[in-house]
Amino acid sequence: MEVKKLSISWQFLIVLVLILQILSALDFDPYRVLGVSRTASQADIKKAYKKLAREWHPDKNKDPGAEDKFIQISKAYEILSNEGKRSHYDHYGDAGESQDYQKQQQREYRFRHFHENFYFDESFFHFPFNSERRDSIDEKYLLHFSHYVNEVVPDSFKKPYLIKITSDWCFSCIHIEPVWKEVVQELEGLGVGIGVVHAGYERRLAHHLGAHSTPSILGIINGKISFFHNAVVRENLRQFVESLLPGNLVEKVTNKNYIRFLSGWQQENKPHVLLFDQGPTVPLLYKLTAFAYKDYLSFGYVYVGLRGVEEMTRQYNINVYAPTILIFKEHINKPADMIQARGLKKQVIEDFITQNKYLLAARLTSQKLFHELCPVKRSHRQRKYCVVLLTAEAPKLSRPFEAFLSFALANTQDTVRFVHVHSGRQQEFARTLLPDSEVFQGKSAVSILERRNTAGRVVYKTLEDPWTGSESDKFILLGYLDQLRKDPALLSSEAVLPDLMDELAPIFLLRWLYSASDYLADCWDGIFHSNWREMMPLLSLIFSALFILFGTVIVQAFSDSNDERESHPPDKEEAPEKVGKTEPSFTKENSSKIPKKGFVEVTELTDVTYTSNLVRLRPGHMNVVLILSNSTKNSLLQKFALEVYSFTGSSCLHFSFLSLDKHREWLEYLLEFAQDAAPIPNQYDKHFLERDYTGYVLALNGHKKYFCLFKPQKTVEEEEAMGSCGDLDPSRGRPSCGLGPRPIKGKLSKLSLWMERLLEGSLQRFYIPSWPELD
Repeated sequence: MEVKKLSISWQFLIVLVLILQILSALDFDPYRVLGVSRTASQADIKKAYKKLAREWHPDKNKDPGAEDKFIQISKAYEILSNEGKRSHYDHYGDAGESQDYQKQQQREYRFRHFHENFYFDESFFHFPFNSERRDSIDEKYLLHFSHYVNEVVPDSFKKPYLIKITSDWCFSCIHIEPVWKEVVQELEGLGVGIGVVHAGYERRLAHHLGAHSTPSILGIINGKISFFHNAVVRENLRQFVESLLPGNLVEKVTNKNYIRFLSGWQQENKPHVLLFDQGPTVPLLYKLTAFAYKDYLSFGYVYVGLRGVEEMTRQYNINVYAPTILIFKEHINKPADMIQARGLKKQVIEDFITQNKYLLAARLTSQKLFHELCPVKRSHRQRKYCVVLLTAEAPKLSRPFEAFLSFALANTQDTVRFVHVHSGRQQEFARTLLPDSEVFQGKSAVSILERRNTAGRVVYKTLEDPWTGSESDKFILLGYLDQLRKDPALLSSEAVLPDLMDELAPIFLLRWLYSASDYLADCWDGIFHSNWREMMPLLSLIFSALFILFGTVIVQAFSDSNDERESHPPDKEEAPEKVGKTEPSFTKENSSKIPKKGFVEVTELTDVTYTSNLVRLRPGHMNVVLILSNSTKNSLLQKFALEVYSFTGSSCLHFSFLSLDKHREWLEYLLEFAQDAAPIPNQYDKHFLERDYTGYVLALNGHKKYFCLFKPQKTVEEEEAMGSCGDLDPSRGRPSCGLGPRPIKGKLSKLSLWMERLLEGSLQRFYIPSWPELD
């Protein structure tokens, strides 16, 4: 009886499992997700996907469920945009990429949910593909293409990023997951950026990063990508992040070079930071801080266990048993600020560094530094005044500058910033603030100014007498500052300051050498690692150059030997015969390029002519298609005929035109495969759907399924015509004037040169999996 009850209960469980499988299979319907019918065309599916993707993209929609909704939309579009997957889904209810393997995965997934709902022991029913739990680890680090381009790349100039490329049903991704989680928790606390790219949903970003397999780990710093090639263990990943940082970030300081290091503030125009610690190597947290603030401070490291460092520790009263950070500004004998604690945290160090980013009286060496030290007035309560010392450059500190520095140290205020300018290097800036008088020639002067806008407009007041640093000068300056708090109208003079010259910018030759060394380093790193796909273009170029070089040498050697053998020329009668033989072949070769007709036959590419003119085009034939609109049809066709007339003699070239007003989606689908040829537009820009593609020319090879792209360049007439359209039409909200026929024709001014390169085969080719339908 008990056995019978047990068999009935197991039968009930089996029936329940089948019901759950059916419900879970019906849970995801790509047609319902995209809101289209089962008879919808590819154009309708794509239009619905674009609309929903813009609405539910996590960067635009702050709803908590936006990310899950966006993933469902992407998955639904991936199924319905592929005819094979769509057909398999219509018949069997799944995408069917690999039927047996995927069905096994689905059974494991559904049965796992079944036993979790009934509280089965997970240690017994353990399945490795727990995608929900794996996604919960990486969920907050997921990257999208727009987020990567707009945020990660600019932020990589302040901190390195460690990015993992993963995908569904990846065995290796599961194996490295514990190590990745541990490393992320450690490095994120130190200031390293973390990112995760799902190759299944972000194929565009994965291709842009150069990741062709999963899992892949890469680092990004200063906008450059470096791949991780070692075993995925905690120590290797930590060393990889450390290797991304430049080697000259932190200088090792000892009792022999500390005076030289601290005295560099005058030349570098930066405060100098010293970390005293017991480790022989520089901590990674300190290196990351040095990279983040490399433009503002110089960093040094002192190993307190090194022999001879006792002199420094005694001079600055350092406790060698706890990490100590000192910041030195204009005075190297006494630190301007210090912090000492065991286990210094990232936030504590950043707050400490931020409060001491600038010198007491920094030198204005660039316009960027001027904007930061002397910001524009935002309101009456947020006034910022700059006290500027205009002085001559000297190898040693002059008495006027030392007096100005002591005055700045004694009068530190939130509303007043003290700076100085070398009048010899910034002559126009100094000439604007100084009155036209011989009193200030060769002498220092002090001006108080307030910036009113970013265009350079300031109000200022210059002290009537030169600045000598005497007590009377300090008293007068202090009186002006006290009076300025009560009456801002004290700054009665107005002027427009010129932009400051960048004094610390390297010369052109050094910038070129730096760029060349970086490029050679990247090539060297790529050659000796396994990322051969990225190195194939370079290797192909090298081997082609070597082949041409050696081929030229061999041909030259054979030609020299033939000249020696034929040093005694034959009779003169043979020469006319050779000439006569070569002349007909030359004329025959050129005659094929001569136009056979007096006109250019251009047909419109429609759904009727689409198959014959492109899809079933004979091998070796190409169709050159002009993109135009109804308003530009006549002018562009005339210019197009003139540019391609000399190429109509070839029987392998056909000429057509495509209406942009009717087939914009077909064109945008093709241009998605040519994104490396031009900057990728932001699909969330409000002008994205209004992009002007008139004047584009596509050379389509229907047999090999690739195309070449001609993009028109803006002419001077077009820019002038666009600049003259400043007024807006109030009824339409668009410019009231348009481009004339001459600027429109100018779009095809270089088409003939492009056609020559097309026949040479030197144009870049963009391959597509299949030709889309032309609705």
